[in-house]
Amino acid sequence: MLKNYFKIAIAVLKRRKFFTFISLFGISFTLAIIIVVSAFTDYVLSAGYPDLNRDRELYVSGMQLTNSKNGSSYNGGPSFYFIDRYVSKLKTPVKIAVLSNNSATNSYTNNKKLVIALKYTNDQFWDVLQFKFLEGKPYNKQQIDNAEKVAVISEDTRNNYFGKDVTAVGKYIETDNIQYRVIGVVKSLPFSSNAFADMFVPYTLTKEDIKSTGLMGDYSAILLLNSKDDLDKMREEYNQMAAKVPIGDKQFDEKFTFADTYLVSFTRSTHIEQGSDSGITTFLLIVGGFFFLFLLLPTLNLVNINISRIMDRASEIGVRKAFGASSKTLVYQFIVENLILTFLGGIIGMVLSYILIQIVNNINLFPNMAVAINFNVLLATFFACLVFGLFSGVYPAWRMSRMHVVAALKAQ
Repeated sequence: MLKNYFKIAIAVLKRRKFFTFISLFGISFTLAIIIVVSAFTDYVLSAGYPDLNRDRELYVSGMQLTNSKNGSSYNGGPSFYFIDRYVSKLKTPVKIAVLSNNSATNSYTNNKKLVIALKYTNDQFWDVLQFKFLEGKPYNKQQIDNAEKVAVISEDTRNNYFGKDVTAVGKYIETDNIQYRVIGVVKSLPFSSNAFADMFVPYTLTKEDIKSTGLMGDYSAILLLNSKDDLDKMREEYNQMAAKVPIGDKQFDEKFTFADTYLVSFTRSTHIEQGSDSGITTFLLIVGGFFFLFLLLPTLNLVNINISRIMDRASEIGVRKAFGASSKTLVYQFIVENLILTFLGGIIGMVLSYILIQIVNNINLFPNMAVAINFNVLLATFFACLVFGLFSGVYPAWRMSRMHVVAALKAQ
């Protein structure tokens, strides 16, 4: 029976080429967009170079001070003082990476201006994050304590400043009228990485007053744990520590700071209200709503097209009913036809998404970012597409099954 349904479905799809094209285009285009967006989202949120240990890391990247009486608030990152005075004293982490936000600096070479993103870090930054060194090595604690003007630069910075594949270690790079001796070159990072920078230098070289006792600043910390089993223990220790930290600013009477997983840290930083709400629920609802609506559009399109196809096939339905075909048989046939159409559109969509991702990677649209399809997301999206394809055929099939034989025959 299914074999006959399949033969009839293929014959119908060939006969109604315009409807088939519109349906396949809607399904494949929608699926391709979802897969490509999912691939980029997965790349940004999943562990990858150089942050390979995200399953056993917590991120301290936000600080909020509020006044509960007038509702005013001050949002930003934690200060170096807060991390050094309080976070570094935590017992659960095995390593704590300290890193500043990027600051744009100007450099000149061969009469060409280069804008270099500069990041200040501690020595454990190189232990927590797994950088690939193409030349040299990272700076150590002694060099940081001595405020030595040393730097680790990215491969792209080396190529742009010294020349492609030219050895940079031992040479000097000047930015904002300060010369730094290059001691290491690392593989370049994509801009989406939380550790992205063109140049890394010891935090003791910053012009900012890192001894200031304010809680707000331009730094963040990554807490590396022994295993992911320590995550809850780490959060509890962090919350207990944070609760004891004095605000030190009479304008505010509440503070909010958390040690979060990477995803929660991301959603908390983009959540407008902040406070104790991480925004993870809002984020998941927005993402889920986006995918639902994106799949709903081709579903509604298929429903409308299928209803039109029913009217075009009214005489066929009438003849089959006249020769004894039951409504149940016709419904099954129409649903199978719709699933076959959805399946073909899904296959085309997967191929199209693969081609699009390869094009994006090959033209280097996003430097140092090699996106790949997440097959778990791919299978889930394809399955969802089939489910929506099934639903889009149920109502038209029900309409078809209720057609009277005489009315169907007169429709033509």
